[in-house]
Amino acid sequence: MTDAKVAIVTGGARGIGLAATEIFLEQGWRVAAVDRDTEELHRACDPIANVLPVEADISDPQAVDGVIRQVVRQWGRVDALVNNAGVALFSRAGQTNFEQWREVMATNLDGVFLCTQAAIPELAKTRGAIVNIASISGLRASTLRVAYGTSKAAVIHLTKQFAAELGEQGIRVNCVAPGPVKTKLAMAVHAPEIISAYYDAIPLNRYGEAREIAEAIVFLCSDKASFISGQTLAVDGGFDATGVGLPALRREDGTERTA
Repeated sequence: MTDAKVAIVTGGARGIGLAATEIFLEQGWRVAAVDRDTEELHRACDPIANVLPVEADISDPQAVDGVIRQVVRQWGRVDALVNNAGVALFSRAGQTNFEQWREVMATNLDGVFLCTQAAIPELAKTRGAIVNIASISGLRASTLRVAYGTSKAAVIHLTKQFAAELGEQGIRVNCVAPGPVKTKLAMAVHAPEIISAYYDAIPLNRYGEAREIAEAIVFLCSDKASFISGQTLAVDGGFDATGVGLPALRREDGTERTA
């Protein structure tokens, strides 16, 4: 067994998952980066030392069991699980068909459940930590997110359920709920009107960076968060705390929107 701590990061090929991987490495961890996008996974992770690229669809129970076996075979331990893999679907509630609904739930919710269950025996040995990645859309409703927002709200509650039952084994379970994050995917799918609306609603007046979300994730996996469990941390520039009126206040103050 390696002395270095080992994290499993799902959705590790890009964005928040890749940023978390980089911070874990900076802090001396080893990382198993899990993704179903084989090409992007190897492009991002093959050049990096102490990273094990693992190709898997985390909505498949057999594939998930294989991930845990592969990591233990490689490094002998699991100290943290970051359930980051997710898919987004933007569609009106009345126009979202059941196949689309199930596609979102399979990855965003089933995947978290399956990965957590599979990792419990190894995490109990190390008294490790789990961090689930939800979304601000799981804390407050918005348009076009009937499947996505519901899946992330379920992840927030699932975090509490696992925290309640796994604490006696020394396993901490927490959740990070990112606000809008400046990733390639977000910039590609967010229309200019949506981007403007987010700026208008966020007190810090900008999108977050992937690394800012990842810093919170790694903190919650670390010994510095040793008495934190069952919590959801919104890393959102103040978005969840804000009601109506911010744009009007900014116009009154003459505050310019920043990029």
